Amino acid sequence: MSQRGIQSIEVGGRLLLALAEHGRPLALKDLALAAGMSPPKAHPYLVSFGKLGLIVQDGASGRYGLGPLALQLGLISLQQDEPVRLATARLADLAQAIGQTVAIAVWGTHGPTIVRTEEAPSPVHVTMRHGAVMSLRGTASGRLFAAHLPREVVKAALGKAAGSAVFDKAFEQELAAIRAAGFSHAVDSAVPGVSGLAAPVFNATGTLLLSLTAIGATASFDTRATAVAARTLKRCAAELTAQLGASQTAPR
Repeated sequence: MSQRGIQSIEVGGRLLLALAEHGRPLALKDLALAAGMSPPKAHPYLVSFGKLGLIVQDGASGRYGLGPLALQLGLISLQQDEPVRLATARLADLAQAIGQTVAIAVWGTHGPTIVRTEEAPSPVHVTMRHGAVMSLRGTASGRLFAAHLPREVVKAALGKAAGSAVFDKAFEQELAAIRAAGFSHAVDSAVPGVSGLAAPVFNATGTLLLSLTAIGATASFDTRATAVAARTLKRCAAELTAQLGASQTAPR
């Protein structure tokens, strides 16, 4: 037997669904159209959602996008997911073994997004914040996702034009090297003086689920493939991949 709901919430919820499906901010008329209602009807819902933090309106363009509460709810949902839960349990030991700040990144609406972090045991460390979207080309996590996700998925997050511009010949060669090595690294790319490593965790079908990421000050962070940090990060990622039912050998 179907349960009785609140119709006005279901109607307003169509606006949130429309924003989630489009993956980008929309003008009022476009958002209302996507939700199957008129702009005058949609506007009061948007005002209420804005007060709750579910939606924000850009002051310059007037477009509506998902707000901080929507992001927070999404991150909480991701943190409850089995792969993220398993990886989270490994972060503290991983940070101790590597001696750097470590994090979990997943693919979000706008690209690689940090969902969990563990600070380095040393007094000098580099921080990452929850919800931060990592540069696709300038970070180890970004390069890792670009190497393993379908091109259309990445381009959809960046915008078709921007995505096409990113995947030039030089970048494609970098991505091939990442797939061959089984991990990604970035030295002084996004932020001078900061370097990073990222290793992939796959599911049983070979789909990239998340990135185990380590970042630290370049002067004290050896990101070479033969160094302890890369070997430890890759081993942990392979063990998580095995826990999730896949081969410990990363797909190529």
